[in-house]
Amino acid sequence: MGDSSALSNPLNAFKGFYSMCLLIFSIVCIMGLIASRQTNLSADAHPAAAYVLIWVAILWLTMVEGGQASLVGLAPVNKELYRDSHPISYKCTSITNKGDNLDRYLLGRQFMVVFVVFSVNVSGGPLGGAELWGMPDWIITLFFQTGLAMILFTCNVGQLNTQVNASHCMLDYINTYFALFTLWVAMAVEFSGLVHSSYLIQMAVAAMAGKKIESNEDPRTPAQAAFFWIRCLYSLAILIGCFAVTLQALFQGKTTMWEGVPAWLATLIFFFLMSVVGMLEGMQIAFFAVSKIQESERGESVWAKKTCELLFRGEGHNLPGFMIGRQLCVVSCMFFVARVTSVSIPEGEDNVFGVSDGLQEFFGFGFLGALITTICASISWQLVASAFPIAFLSSPFTYILLRLCLLLEATGLCGAAWVIAAIHRKIAGYQRDEVYIGTAEERAKGEMGDSSSHVPVGAGHMGKLPGFADNAPASLKKLMKKDPSIGPYLANVFDAAEKGQKKETFNDDDFEA
Repeated sequence: MGDSSALSNPLNAFKGFYSMCLLIFSIVCIMGLIASRQTNLSADAHPAAAYVLIWVAILWLTMVEGGQASLVGLAPVNKELYRDSHPISYKCTSITNKGDNLDRYLLGRQFMVVFVVFSVNVSGGPLGGAELWGMPDWIITLFFQTGLAMILFTCNVGQLNTQVNASHCMLDYINTYFALFTLWVAMAVEFSGLVHSSYLIQMAVAAMAGKKIESNEDPRTPAQAAFFWIRCLYSLAILIGCFAVTLQALFQGKTTMWEGVPAWLATLIFFFLMSVVGMLEGMQIAFFAVSKIQESERGESVWAKKTCELLFRGEGHNLPGFMIGRQLCVVSCMFFVARVTSVSIPEGEDNVFGVSDGLQEFFGFGFLGALITTICASISWQLVASAFPIAFLSSPFTYILLRLCLLLEATGLCGAAWVIAAIHRKIAGYQRDEVYIGTAEERAKGEMGDSSSHVPVGAGHMGKLPGFADNAPASLKKLMKKDPSIGPYLANVFDAAEKGQKKETFNDDDFEA
């Protein structure tokens, strides 16, 4: 879905209306909390700083999320087709399609997502006991203490609406210098080595799978190898330091965790939430992987069969439905992880490990939790799922989380994302990629067919996912007669199977929430 067609359904239109009402109410409340100095940043600094940070962060998040959908979706497309019509998009894909740069971008981008979400929480997350305009306790509990206001704001404004548009209008979406700047920042994050310990996990996963990590680049020179391993080691040292500070702060009650929660319980909550985020990150990779293999190859586990039956039931809407509910779950968990891991020293107490006040303030920005979450609760689980997708299907927790995500999607809490996406698309004048470069079939007939041979996948690589609304399981064969865009998708999957390759096309034209 990327236009108003899905909103023409009366139920979806109602969901969009009430979700927009909840979103507007949430935004007004968040802005009010900042003005009254009842958020983490506005309480320690001027509210103006919180206003600037939260809006810069949420707008940047739109490009970080939308940019991924565009750059991954355009990876198989011959970039010469849009060199003249979209010169900045051409510059972006020229970077990501070179060597292993797409992997590097995805690695740096993953940290950016987590860090930006943590920044949104720091600037707009309500303090414990926050009150506003005499609202009744049940509203305060529902929207403030559970974090619902922040979750709706982040998911609808910062993430899902951009994925809707970027899934179908990839060329227009990244044809800006803002997109190019965001790409360079993600590449710089990876180059800095902060998340290089992920490569150690990558190697371990590939070894467990008994497969060699594929690369589009020549082997490293001795100097390049030395630089690589130095960054891996210092990244590992930083990660261990982040864990040490976070756990020490948890056991000493020096985080923004709710008062009255014992240290042992806070620590358990921390690891539990990290595991939930990891499962949700791995599940999306596993689900897209099994959507392209035969039913007989999806494992013999009872839970694997139950999961696939639910996921691919009917006309296949549960897969994109899961992606929407998953977004709500992940963001919810990240906000709680941010609260659990953000270091805050009570007045009169010593700093963690006796560090300087300047370093202690740095700990309070949420950087430590963001790095831990990126590597241990996101990237590592994606790498494992890319190598062992069937193992994820065989877990009862996968089935339970799938049910939860579908339940959250059914509530319509993210219906506002489609309204915002429709408005944004109208104002920006976005057009579908087919207008500029034709469909996959048309490109193939013109001898400019798509090719994923330069995009490494499988063991040791983070999954190359399209936009959440732009892939389809095999069960969508039934839609071929209703939606002609399903044809190119299935044809491409068939061709990939014949060639022994894993290829992806992103031409779903009729997604409904």
